[in-house]
Amino acid sequence: MPDDQKPKQPQQPAKPAARPAQDDDVAGKAYDSRLMRRLLTYLRPYKLQVVISSIATILKAATDSAGPLLVMIAVDTYMSSPPPEHLSWLPRHLSRYALTPMRGVTLIAAIYLCCLLFTFLLELLQTYLMQWTGQKIMFDMRRQIFRHLQRMSPAFYDRNPVGRLVTRLTSDVDALNEMFTSGVLAIFEDVFVLCFIVGIMIWKSWPLALLTVSVIPAILFVTRIFRARVRDSYRRQRAATAKINSFTQEYVSGMSIVQLFNRERRAFNSFSAVNAENKQAWTDAIFAYAWYYPVVELLSSTAIACVLWRGGVAVLHNTIFLAAHPWLQRAPGFFGTVSVGVLIGFIQYAQRFFRPIMDLSEKYNILQAAMAASERVFKLLDTEPTIVSPAHPIAASPSGSIEFRNVWFTYQSLTDEQRTFLEGVILSAAKNPRISDLATALTTGPLADIEWILRGVSFTIAPGETAAIVGHTGAGKTTIISLMMRFYDIQAGQILVDGVDIRDQDLTALRRRFGVVLQDSFLFTGTIAENIRLGSSWITDAALERAAEEVNIADFIRTLPAGFNEPVRERGATLSTGQKQLISFARALAHSPAILILDEATSSVDTDTEHRVRLALARMIAGRTSVLIAHRLSTVQSADTILVMHKGQLRERGTHQQLLAQHGLYYKLYQLQYRDQELRDPALSDSALATPALREPSTPPVTQPA
Repeated sequence: MPDDQKPKQPQQPAKPAARPAQDDDVAGKAYDSRLMRRLLTYLRPYKLQVVISSIATILKAATDSAGPLLVMIAVDTYMSSPPPEHLSWLPRHLSRYALTPMRGVTLIAAIYLCCLLFTFLLELLQTYLMQWTGQKIMFDMRRQIFRHLQRMSPAFYDRNPVGRLVTRLTSDVDALNEMFTSGVLAIFEDVFVLCFIVGIMIWKSWPLALLTVSVIPAILFVTRIFRARVRDSYRRQRAATAKINSFTQEYVSGMSIVQLFNRERRAFNSFSAVNAENKQAWTDAIFAYAWYYPVVELLSSTAIACVLWRGGVAVLHNTIFLAAHPWLQRAPGFFGTVSVGVLIGFIQYAQRFFRPIMDLSEKYNILQAAMAASERVFKLLDTEPTIVSPAHPIAASPSGSIEFRNVWFTYQSLTDEQRTFLEGVILSAAKNPRISDLATALTTGPLADIEWILRGVSFTIAPGETAAIVGHTGAGKTTIISLMMRFYDIQAGQILVDGVDIRDQDLTALRRRFGVVLQDSFLFTGTIAENIRLGSSWITDAALERAAEEVNIADFIRTLPAGFNEPVRERGATLSTGQKQLISFARALAHSPAILILDEATSSVDTDTEHRVRLALARMIAGRTSVLIAHRLSTVQSADTILVMHKGQLRERGTHQQLLAQHGLYYKLYQLQYRDQELRDPALSDSALATPALREPSTPPVTQPA
């Protein structure tokens, strides 16, 4: 694992997870025009499907509203005696055929059935098209997010837990899909249905229509309370889901450590606390739904009862009461003329009127969740990568040289004041390049509290040279190789690979020149061949097998049932640590890098395997620049040059014998590791890395002051 002192938050798995990050707590507005405009851009490639779905939605709303109207016509035209004097449009056209009441009712029932069938076809078309469009949008959005994550630098992943990023890619995109498929068009459908119903009710009897909507203020009041409760519950549920994802990812990845230290019960208690938060949030939401819908049903039933009462009175007055009282005939009353058909139709419309209102409350929550999810997703997409290729990259000849020039680096994020001060210091240093002045300026003033991982590091590795970097844990060894490949940008100084500043080179071309084998080998789900090739189609099967032969892993692979096509589970769970390490060696060798980096690459293999790997390394480093990082000095004694790091500074440099002669830090490290062992086994020092006729460095050993 990296030996650098990266500033990270301490992990305390035994305690319930702390308050989630602010972006997980976002409740979101019910509607944000800025976010909605950006979301609608994902519909542009599928605007034909959206237009067809919108037309189908409007027609479906119309056919849904036609049913009670047909019932009114059938009752008043063919079931009343005597029939009305003034017929509406449909009965007037049907009367041309001199229909009997039975044939008229049958014909209207057939029209009703056709409307239902047409509604079914429209709903099928609209549902299929919007579900298809939603899946396409999910596909596009997840591909965009994943491509964006690939461009982010390791510093971004140091600050953002994996579980939170997985939540962005899964749960948040699902919330947006629900908005596109069940939110936006469903809201428009409910609005159109309400408009059609209200229009027909006002046309038939506006007093009864006012009576029907008289409970709307009470429903709005109840809905406001419901939305507030559900909004808080959904916010807590989303935050709890993000914590569950982060917690599960962390503990499943480290399950072996949990079991090794018998922390299962404590981990289970911590997970139970996080899970309880999620359960409580859902319980509160369920309780809100449990009382909201019955209350709305009660209010809607009250409205229907009022319509039945006053409408029934109006029907009785129209047939008996009005005929007996001439004054009422001159003033038919507040409710006007209400027939039996109109009363039946109003009751049906009243039942249908409140259903979209309840649906709108549900769609409000969907829209609110989508706005919150889109805000988090767009915040991720708007995070610009800090490490990017220059607009006009400079091509470098692949010689394999590496040079650090007075490099200063920290993992800390600088404030605007510190960044401005640093830029001024660098500008002054460019005019008057005195290292001592720069070191003083970078450790005083606004930068006094900065924890510098590297402090004025300068060295050169010639093409084809084997360099080793040694030092105590936290000295900055792994940081150096990360900076070579530009995983992070330095704050001051220059890093040159093949004579060109790495900030002026194309990232893909720069990293293609490196082959890296880390202490913790990472294997992907797939096959052994796919893990060695890693998508590089130019690596032939013969080259792949040759690389495996050179690192002494081919014999083991051929003993597997499927050979090089043997499946590999997540992180190589079915392979031993040493086998995964050897596969990583084969991967680096198969890509023929100009610069080979080995970070504690032999620390996870047994003695016999280490001996075979060292024999393979002698062939791997021949003709290419190699950088070795190791705590065990037996692996670096035969290097061309050894760099000794201490507290972020390059303190010593030279060959093994030259550094021993200086009696400095390297001499102390050597004494700690091998003095007693060499007394027992003088031949131990000969087990170092076997390399052919290594040359002495062209420059004498140097010692840099602390």
